[in-house]
Amino acid sequence: MTITVPGPTLGVVGGGQLGRMLAEAAAPLGVEVVVLDPTPDCPAAPVTRDQIVGDFDDPDAIGRLADRTDALTYEIELADPDHLAAASADADVPVHPTPETLRTIQDKWAEKEMLVEAGIPVPEYRRVDAVADLEAAVEEFGAVMLKARHGGYDGRGNVPVRSVEEAEAAIREIGSVDDPDALAEAFVDFERELSVIGVQGDGEVRTFPVGENVHEEEILRETVVPARTSDAVAERAQTAARDVLDALDGRGVFGIELFETAAGEILVNEIAPRPHNSGHWSIEGAVTSQFEQHARAVLGWPLGSTRQRAPTVSANVLGTVDEERPAELAGVERVLDREAAHLHWYGKEQVRPLRKMGHVTATDEAGDGDPTALLESTRELRDSLTFR
Repeated sequence: MTITVPGPTLGVVGGGQLGRMLAEAAAPLGVEVVVLDPTPDCPAAPVTRDQIVGDFDDPDAIGRLADRTDALTYEIELADPDHLAAASADADVPVHPTPETLRTIQDKWAEKEMLVEAGIPVPEYRRVDAVADLEAAVEEFGAVMLKARHGGYDGRGNVPVRSVEEAEAAIREIGSVDDPDALAEAFVDFERELSVIGVQGDGEVRTFPVGENVHEEEILRETVVPARTSDAVAERAQTAARDVLDALDGRGVFGIELFETAAGEILVNEIAPRPHNSGHWSIEGAVTSQFEQHARAVLGWPLGSTRQRAPTVSANVLGTVDEERPAELAGVERVLDREAAHLHWYGKEQVRPLRKMGHVTATDEAGDGDPTALLESTRELRDSLTFR
C-alpha cells in the first residue's frame, strides 16, 4: 500500500462529539472529514471540511455524503444501514463497519443472539414481546433490566424491574404495551464494569488496555485505565474482546462493554460499532487514540500502537442543571492549572440535565501512583467545573 498526503476524505454520519474528535484526529493525517447531521452547526462542524444538514436516515443526504467522500463511517447507531449500503454501492465507496454489523448492533436482541452463536458469554436474557414475557423473566431471574431493543443509549431505554407488579409500568416507560420490542436481562452480581476498545483493521487486530467504568444512573461518569482488577481477569477481558471482533464484520473501532462477575468471570454486556466514551482516555493516555485508530482502520491504513503511555482517568462533564439553557462552563482555570490534566469541550450550544458536554482527562506521568487516588483527584477536578 502506498499512502500519500493530502489524503482521502472521510464521510461520517453523525456530527456530535465523537465526530468532532474523529475529525480532530484525522486532520494531522491529512484526512479531511465531511459530516452529516440534522443539527445545523453541529459540534463537529467547526473542525470539519463541511457539514451536510440532514437526518441520519435520509437516503438523499447519505447519498450526497457518499458522492463527496472516499470512505463512509458513522459515529452514531441511528444511521440507517440500508441507506448506507445503497449509497456505498451507488458511489462505489466502502462503508465500515459494515451495514450488516450496524444492523445487528442496532437490535439488542440480535446482538445477544449473535454473541451466543459465537460462543461468547453474556448475561441470561429473554425476549419481551408482551407484558407476560417480562413477568415470566422476573419470576425466572428475579430482578432484571428491561432494555428497548432499538434506540436506547446512555441509559435511556433501560428500566430496572424488581417485581412482576412493576412489569407493565416499565414497558410503558420504554415503549408500547402492545408491542414492547424489548428484552429482559438478568441482573449480574458484578464486581466492576469493564470495557475494551478493540480495533479491526485491514488484516490486523489491536486492543487497548482494559478500562474500568464507573456508572451512575446508567450513565458513564469515569473510566480508569488500567482497570483495578487482576491480571487474570484483564486477560479474560482481552480474550472476550478479541472473540467479539472475530464475530463482527468490517473495519473500525468497537467499544466492548463487559461485566466482571464476583467470581472473576467475564460477560459481554453491549457493543458499540464506533469510538466509545470509555475510550476517550486514549487521546492523552495511549500512543494512538481510538479516534485516529478509527480513521486508519476505516481507510484500510496500518493501525497504530495501542500501548498505554501512563495510568489515566477520564471523567465526563455532564450537564449539572435543572433545565435546558445556553452552555457556559466556569472553573476551567482549575483544569488548566493542574499538571497533566486536559479539558475536552464538545462545543454544544445548549446544556441539559445530564447531557455530555465534555470530559477531563488526567494522567499519572510517573506511573507509580495509586489509581484510586488518581480517580478521586480527577473526579474532584471535574466536579469543580460548574455551569453558569
